[in-house]
Amino acid sequence: MSGHRHLTVDGRRVRHRVDGDGPPVVMLHGIGRTLRDFTEQHELLADRYRVHSVDLPGYGGSLPPAGRCTLEALGGFVGRYLDAVGVEAPVHLVGNSLGGAVAMRVAVADPARVASLALVNSAGFGREVTIALRLLALRPLGRLMLRPTRFAARRAELSLFCDPSFATAERIAYALEVARRPYAARVMLETARDLGTFRGVGDRWREELLAGVERLDVPTLVVWGDRDLILPALHLDAARDRLPRARTHLFRGCGHMPQIECAQEFSDLLAGFWSAGSAGSAAVDPAAAAPAAVGGDGESGRGAAG
Repeated sequence: MSGHRHLTVDGRRVRHRVDGDGPPVVMLHGIGRTLRDFTEQHELLADRYRVHSVDLPGYGGSLPPAGRCTLEALGGFVGRYLDAVGVEAPVHLVGNSLGGAVAMRVAVADPARVASLALVNSAGFGREVTIALRLLALRPLGRLMLRPTRFAARRAELSLFCDPSFATAERIAYALEVARRPYAARVMLETARDLGTFRGVGDRWREELLAGVERLDVPTLVVWGDRDLILPALHLDAARDRLPRARTHLFRGCGHMPQIECAQEFSDLLAGFWSAGSAGSAAVDPAAAAPAAVGGDGESGRGAAG
């Protein structure tokens, strides 16, 4: 059985997708995003893995949580999701943007549940972030910025990719549909304000989280797109400094979502990382030695990823 499904977690309806058979993989999306960001990876990996993706609480087809939508709450949700779907074996966690920080949170809280971490243009490695997300911290400007319009949805989708052809009419229409859901703006504002301020991504939670990850014996892969306008590729250097045993890779000519824009290469990289046993020694891609100096204030639309 595969495809989109719904189940109940914490007494609330949650949308997820499950495909394939094999070792379990769980893919976590970014702020303002949904499980659709992993469609290509389901198709590429399901012949070897049991691939899960899930709309985090308050995003896409999942109802919002009873309390505030914070990083801690999202991390706790993932563990309860695994309980709800009956996954007992350690999982390969793949997190894009906010999803990367959520994946790290899960690993720190319950390392026995995590077989490996793949952090994809992940939040948590630096203060710099697109101005669109920083403005969400300002009241009442943040809520005004999240008014759902086709123009805002198009700008947001374009900000995610180096190649604008990936910002398809279907992706823009779906982004607008998601933004129109009654709880969408509230949940996104709660998440953004938990993670940072107008000055950028918060230092305290990042330091605490990275210190926890440093202590783990969990194989880790960190990847970035060199043309990321949301979280700059220079954060890959910070990831190498903080997690020297992690493997790293830089995708050239790629934006914030290499799992879409470089789908086959991304899939091959993940499968190689997992099948090699995710060996503990660092294996750095030579091409990634000098990430492009992409600024942290790249212009984007409605802060739709982070």
